[in-house]
Formats: sequence, structure tokens, C-alpha cells
Amino acid sequence: MTPRGIAILGSTGSVGTTALRVLARQRAGFRVCALTANTNATLLRAQAGEHRPSFVGMVEASEGADAGWAVGAECLVSAAVRDDVHTVINAVVGAAGLRATIAALGAGKRVALANKETLVMAGGLVTAAARRGGGELVPVDSEHSAILQCIGGRPMSEVRRLIITASGGPFRTWDAARVQSATVTEALNHPTWNMGRKITIDSATLANKALEVIEAHHLFGIPYDRIEVVVHPQSVVHSFVEFVDGSVLAQLGVPSMELPVLYALTHPDRITDTGVPAFDPVALSPLTYEPVRHDTFPALGLGIRAGVAGGVAPAVFNAANEEAVARFLAGELSFGDIARAIASALVAAGDAAGDTLEALVAADVSARAHVREFA
Repeated sequence: MTPRGIAILGSTGSVGTTALRVLARQRAGFRVCALTANTNATLLRAQAGEHRPSFVGMVEASEGADAGWAVGAECLVSAAVRDDVHTVINAVVGAAGLRATIAALGAGKRVALANKETLVMAGGLVTAAARRGGGELVPVDSEHSAILQCIGGRPMSEVRRLIITASGGPFRTWDAARVQSATVTEALNHPTWNMGRKITIDSATLANKALEVIEAHHLFGIPYDRIEVVVHPQSVVHSFVEFVDGSVLAQLGVPSMELPVLYALTHPDRITDTGVPAFDPVALSPLTYEPVRHDTFPALGLGIRAGVAGGVAPAVFNAANEEAVARFLAGELSFGDIARAIASALVAAGDAAGDTLEALVAADVSARAHVREFA
């Protein structure tokens, strides 16, 4: 078999580096054709030296100009639509990955999507681009990969309910007052996953689960009232699927992104790989579950309601969350302010139609500006 060409957008981030570890073990089946990064020129240079891609791009032009790389935000789209690329792993953080996803799907590529904001911001436009261009959308998030594996090609008419698991983050056992004043260091201390700073904060607020519920709605065509979230501190069960006859399937595995990355590359097939430790049910026991404390973690409910509202509301939620997290990491907002800033932005900018990319981009810009002024 001729190796499939892979483009990785965001190759220096946590998902991108994970994908390159997987691909290094699977050189017979895959070839790295394109790499892009935002600002980490040092790591990108090392990755390019090891994998010898035919295309290298750097979003921040000042970092990549001297290396002879493609520079600027347009390098994401250029990498995604190359003729030698079969699968695009979109691991760009935030709304920046949207145009590349739409372009890749329009060019008939498989998009292994780790950039959940793409579907949150413009789910309808993304799925329409896939239909028009013949592209394929395969999730990389462990929760959505689990759902895909559990469904196993069965028609969605047989699915009654999706149950997405949440670790609960570092503040799962904290009282509400203590959560409000959590520090950046405390919020970045995730109990089970090693992730980038932004997604780690999202896990602490549970905003990431709101993004995942919206993403699941678009990926699987399931109404919001049939998607639930349950806290599962061990992060071993990644999601459940309940079928119309009452049967429930779950996908289990050690907390590692290498398995969902690999499955996104090979779906619906499986290939031999040694990257994930053998599953030991005794060592990983007991497995426990708890309800979400919505009053303590209001970002989850805000996001789900934005998804139900539709229009620009999901894009506003996503943009406001990104901006609020950035201000929290910079020491400008308290942890409790993140959800308050999101709620304020939704009231100010979340009530408009979102049927064009221009409308969604305008809502994104408006929400960010609102949160930058939030005090």
C-alpha cells in the first residue's frame, strides 16, 4: 500500500506532537507531507528535520520567514489542500482552524479533527462543505472517537442517547466559593490529562464539555436533549452510547490521545500499534461516576444553551471563552470571571443568524471585543 500523505496543522502543540509520535511508528502506512505551527519555530524545525515534509508553514511570519517556510495564516489552508495530502490532522487551537477545515473538506480530504472549535463555531457550514466536496470528518477528541467506535457503523436511528464523560477537572471536589477564586497554577493542574494550557483551563471550567456536546450534535446528528454529560474522574470510559433497545456500549482505554489519533487515521479499520499500554481493568479500578454540579461550573450550561439557540450563539460562546481564558491566564480575570464574561458576551452579541461564514466571523470578533472590555 502506498503510504497516505498526512498534513498536521498545529504540529508543535500537544495533539500535534502526539500525532507525530504515532506516525513515527507507522511509517509504512503514512507519510508526513505538511507541517504547520503558530510560533514555535525551534520545535517545528526539529520536526521538519526528522520527518522531511514537502511543505512547512509558520503562521507568525516573523518566525518563519528566514527558514524559507510558507508564512502567514494562509499557510494552514495551503497545507490542507495539497495534492499529496490524504488526511489533514487539524490540531490548531481555537477558531483559527476553521477556514482550513472547510477548505480541506471542500477538496475531498479526510479531516481528523482535534480542533473542536471548528464545529462549535460553524457546524452547519462545515458539514455542508463535506457534502459538497466529498470530504470526510473523523473526530480526534477521545470522547467523540469513543462514540464513533461504539456506534460501529450502525444507523443513527438505532441510537437513543450519547453520554459524554468528563474528568471533572482539578476542582471536582472543591466547594463553589473556592472554585471562584482558583489560581492559574491550580487550574492548570489537571488530574488525568496532559494538555495545552487553553484546553486545560477549559477542562477546569467544564467549558470543554460544552464544546464537545455541540461537536457531538454536529458529528452524529443527535438532538441536544439526547446528549448528556457525566463526571467520571478516572478518565477510563471515554463515552457511552445507549441504543434504542436499551443496550449500552462504552469505549474504555488508558488516558492517552495516541489511540484516538491513530483511529482517526485508520477508521474504520484498525492496525497493530504498541503505543498505548495494555489495558489492566484491575489496576484501573474502581470506576466511578458523579453528576455535573452545574451551579459550580456554569460554563457547561451556557455552552449547551448556546448550541440549542443556534445562529451565532455557539460562535460567540467559543470566542468569548477563548478570550476570557486568555485574560485569566494573563492574570486579568479571576477564574469565576470566565463564565461571567461568557454570559455577558452571549447577551450582548449572541442573538443573530449565523448562516454565513462572514456572519460567524463578525460574531467572533464582536464577542472577543466584548470580553476584552469586560470587568
